[in-house]
Amino acid sequence: MSNASIHVIPEMEIPGFLTKEIRTKLAYVDDTVTGSEVLNGLEGITLRLTEKPDDAKAAHLIEQVNLVVSSLVKGAFEPHLRVVLDKTDRPVKYDKDPMVALASSREVVVEGHGYFSLGPLMAGLLDYFEDRYHAVAVDMGARPYRFPALISPAYLEKVKYFDNFPHSLSFVTHLREDLDVIAKFSEEAHTHDGCIHTDNDAFAKVQAMLSPTVCHHLYMALANSVVPEDGIVATAFGNCFRYESSNMVSLERLWNFSMREIIFVGTADFVQDGLDRAQVALNEILDEMDLSYLIETANDPFFIGSYRDQAAYQSAFELKFEVRMSLPYKNDTLAAGSYNRHRDFFGRSLDILLPDGAPAETGCVGFGCERLAFAFIAQHGPDSAQWPDAVRKHVQAAAAKWHSPDSASFDGPPEI
Repeated sequence: MSNASIHVIPEMEIPGFLTKEIRTKLAYVDDTVTGSEVLNGLEGITLRLTEKPDDAKAAHLIEQVNLVVSSLVKGAFEPHLRVVLDKTDRPVKYDKDPMVALASSREVVVEGHGYFSLGPLMAGLLDYFEDRYHAVAVDMGARPYRFPALISPAYLEKVKYFDNFPHSLSFVTHLREDLDVIAKFSEEAHTHDGCIHTDNDAFAKVQAMLSPTVCHHLYMALANSVVPEDGIVATAFGNCFRYESSNMVSLERLWNFSMREIIFVGTADFVQDGLDRAQVALNEILDEMDLSYLIETANDPFFIGSYRDQAAYQSAFELKFEVRMSLPYKNDTLAAGSYNRHRDFFGRSLDILLPDGAPAETGCVGFGCERLAFAFIAQHGPDSAQWPDAVRKHVQAAAAKWHSPDSASFDGPPEI
């Protein structure tokens, strides 16, 4: 691990409410950046790097840092965060970094940058939440859907994903249909530092992308159609992909994560009522898990070019609420789920219409399953004997179906 770094005094003062957002975006300044520290005002920014930069490289990094800062700070306003529910006063039993215990017991194994394998303990937790979440969707009359991990680039372009979240996109390709190209790849391609080294001309043009979320597939399926008068409630589980560069250091931020969503399409009142009812039902699950959390207004992680305007729009109309879980080991919180209203954006963009011809409104609620499991372990620890009864019994019952004495007992990860 390199100890190289560069310290930058920004040209504009950094307000405290933007330090986290700026730190996140600095990961995309250059592919040599491995992390950063951001201080308020003009105290400075430190970039951690894979190698010591020469003078030209240093000048470029300073220029890019100031571009990020000016793009986010210029014209920025501090959004009013409204907390609608606060249960962070619940006592927690654990205060250690859960990744240490999970990695030592091989409950979490790094397969690559931003993607992990999960063992029986973590899989049981994810299944618990998935089962309970699915039951809520069924109770709400949601129609089941199954969607692919791939999504159309043309669709993402149409709904402005290229404009708003280009930094998080993931691309899919394959070798060109050419016997010589395929043979050359077979003979010469190799990996180094986890990356494929080969002739880039061997790859075909990108015809598919990895889906960043679940609900987009439903909106694409409903394009150029009229929704029923009583609206649509749908649910689906899927793998989602959002690249987050050097921010991907644990289960807090993943390139590949799983999510179940409940999606609403109809009138504004129908969507809002659905989100409200879902929040009440899902809060009961979080309470059953005895979790410390809060729900507050928020905005999406838009790219620097559109961040100010889009974040202001979301904040002004309170279109997004995040469910933030306490992380005792770092005295911080983690967004594990969100409730989102899109108003009539998808209705207008995709011609999803109400019976009277007006654009339909949409909304969704989604939880990152790995993030929720991570927050649960961060608060309750890896020993299932210390878990709330409802969670422990559900996980044990599910494990017993596999007829494995070891997995059925679930006494926590083994000592290594």
